[in-house]
Amino acid sequence: MLKEIQEASDYIRSRGVEAPEIGVILGTGLGNLFVKEFKKPIQIPYNSIPHFPISTVEFHKGQLIYGEIKGKKVLAMQGRFHYYEGYSMQQITLPVRVMKMLGVKNLLISNAAGNMNLNWKKGELMLIDDHINLQPDNPLRGTNYEVLGSRFPDMSQPYALTLNKKLKAIAKEKSIKLNEGVYVGVMGPNLETRAEYRFLHRIGADAVGMSTVPEVIVANHTGLPCCAISVLTDDCDPDNLQPANIQEIIEIAGKAEAKLTELYVELIKQL
Repeated sequence: MLKEIQEASDYIRSRGVEAPEIGVILGTGLGNLFVKEFKKPIQIPYNSIPHFPISTVEFHKGQLIYGEIKGKKVLAMQGRFHYYEGYSMQQITLPVRVMKMLGVKNLLISNAAGNMNLNWKKGELMLIDDHINLQPDNPLRGTNYEVLGSRFPDMSQPYALTLNKKLKAIAKEKSIKLNEGVYVGVMGPNLETRAEYRFLHRIGADAVGMSTVPEVIVANHTGLPCCAISVLTDDCDPDNLQPANIQEIIEIAGKAEAKLTELYVELIKQL
């Protein structure tokens, strides 16, 4: 693993990436507006980076983008990896470790998620305060390298309180509705049954998705402060559950991206 992280980092540096300060992971249906904020971007396809997986999801671009946003050096993943694609948890989270080695100091994450809180509506945003991990593997399973992090990392505050406070203040200032809640990570790729939505909501989750949790675990393991925002793309009311329409989910994520981009660009400015 250490060799893979080093080789991937060396290659990315050779492409002109110098001391990025902020890392960003752009989720399903997100990233088109955000990447327009870059000045003189450098684009690096995943398939050119040693040991990087290749994104197999059609609406994930599959490239790193590096450049300046509001005077800060930013390295963004336009498209992420998922366990359901067949990759190991270590492969999924390799980019987080590479970002850390490259010098990233804060990690901003986004995703599309199903909304189980009936007080909220699809198209709104949710700041993740905490998560429940129901995925069947853990990226820290196996040999632990102390140079990367401790064997038993603390997860009492997985989402950095300082970053979340800044995002809530920015949202208030810009009159952007930003719900706050708990995200539950599941394996996928199928969506949930009515009974599963009831179960997930009863155990304390407000939104459900198939990503983010492994990346947050590794960010905490490696000492990288992170925050995450979910775009709530579909309503998961088990008593009135409609068949999922993936194209509609992508469209809703795209429409909400302007608000997400506004929040993250201002946060980048303040960091």
